[in-house]
Parts: sequence; structure tokens; C-alpha cells
Amino acid sequence: MNASDAPLAQRARAAFLRACRLDVETRKPGNVSIASAGHDMTSAQFIASAGTAAAGIFSPGARVGARILDAVRRTFDAVGCNTNLGIVLLAAPLCAALEHFDADAPIDPSRWRAATQRVLAELDVDDARLAYRAIALANPGGLGDAPEQPVHAPPTVTLRAAMSLAADRDSIARQYENGFADVFGAGLDVAGAPGAATEHRAMLDVFLTFLAGWPDSHIVRKQGAAVAQSVTRDAARHRVEWRMAGCPVESPSLDDWDAELKARGINPGTSADLAVATLFVALASSSTHA
Repeated sequence: MNASDAPLAQRARAAFLRACRLDVETRKPGNVSIASAGHDMTSAQFIASAGTAAAGIFSPGARVGARILDAVRRTFDAVGCNTNLGIVLLAAPLCAALEHFDADAPIDPSRWRAATQRVLAELDVDDARLAYRAIALANPGGLGDAPEQPVHAPPTVTLRAAMSLAADRDSIARQYENGFADVFGAGLDVAGAPGAATEHRAMLDVFLTFLAGWPDSHIVRKQGAAVAQSVTRDAARHRVEWRMAGCPVESPSLDDWDAELKARGINPGTSADLAVATLFVALASSSTHA
């Protein structure tokens, strides 16, 4: 049986796990990778997190908030720290949307985006309550700083409305507001339909595209807007040079930048989370035609 013959849920789960593994197999500047640990975390923790979180986010019939909380709890049980909150927040509505498809249906990105928008429109206060518990457990900072609907108080609005309050300063929250426009738009435009020989290049290209497109939310929270803007400018320059060099998977220039960012404690984590979500969509969609 080839990939296109497998049930949709099986194809999607395999694509999610592959995207998470590509996250650490690909040496992305400032991020933890197999080649370069950092930020007091290792690639093994990220790989373990993906496997255990998948059981939560792919829970059949579960609400988005329940998927998020279950995945975050499983992650903490497995590795004892926050390695994947952003990935989980992005993947949960995407996985819920796939349940609008027939089990043997092809995964078409335009249909997937429309289904995701329906899922977002149906989010309720219960989803917000469960997601708030997950965010408080992960304790990433940022979303809880809102003057309205802080995560350490019971929510009174839907999860999508709560995310909209943070959308101007958090790129993951913005996906809930704009219907995952960045993932299905700029991200998927770059990723295309990656084959085995191009997966790592696609991951790096999507990551650099997001990092060069706007200041990384995680950097803004940790180091401030000025530092985040400078990293965005550097990312734009590095991306141009990397593409002019033929998009090599191994790049001494990017490796040097990786070391520099880690020495300064700078982690473009939100750009990496968006790249994982994008590769999840790209790989799941391309598996239909494998």
C-alpha cells in the first residue's frame, strides 16, 4: 500500500510527525536541531514531544480546546518542558478540520483551509477555557499579558475571539483570526509539494520566509521589538543569499548565524512553529499524490 492508499487520518498523522522531525533535522538559524542544541533543550525532546502530542491533537471527535490541553499535558509528562505549544495550537484546528473529509478522500489544501475556517467559526468558550489551561501550563508568556481575557482568569469569550485579542502581537494567534492565511498562503506558496529530496530545503525556505516576513513573536516577547526587527532584516538578507547560492541544505553562512543567535539567546520559535504547520499541510496534501 502506498501513501495515497492509506486512510486520511493515517496519512495526516504521518505528515505531522514528519513535519515535526524535519523541524529538528533541518538546521534552522536560532532553533534547536539535531546538529545544534540550544536554549537548554535538545532535539530528542522535540521528537519525543511530537510523538506524544500527536495522540492528543489527533483524538477523534475531540473539541479543539480538548486536543490542545491533552497534547500539552502529554508533552509535559514526556519531556517536562514546553517544546511545542505553538505547534499544538496550530495543529489542533487543522486536525479537527480534517474530520470534515471522508476517510479515503484526497487532502486538498483549498478544501482544508475552508474546513479549518469552519472549525474556527465554531470555537466556543469551553475551547477557550481548555486552551487557557494548556497555555498556563506551558507558561510561554505573551498571550496572558492581554488586559482583556488574561489566561490566568476564566475566559468569557470564544477561543477565536480570545486569540484575536492577541493577533496583533502573536503570529500564532493571528492564524486563528485570519483563518490560517499565512500558513495556506505565503507558507504553502513556498513549500509547494515537497518530495523526499526537497523536504529539508522546503522547511528551511518556509522558515526563512516567515522570519524575513515580519518580526518573530517569540523574539519580541523575550528580547523586544527592536531585536526582533533586526533579526527579520538579517533573515531577509540571508534568505536572498541562500537562494542565490542554490538553496543548499548545508550552508556555512546560515550555520554561523545559527551559532550567533544561540550565543545571544535568540530563538525564532514562532517562525519555526509556523513552518512546521505549513510542512504538515504540504506533506499531508502531497501524500495524496504519492
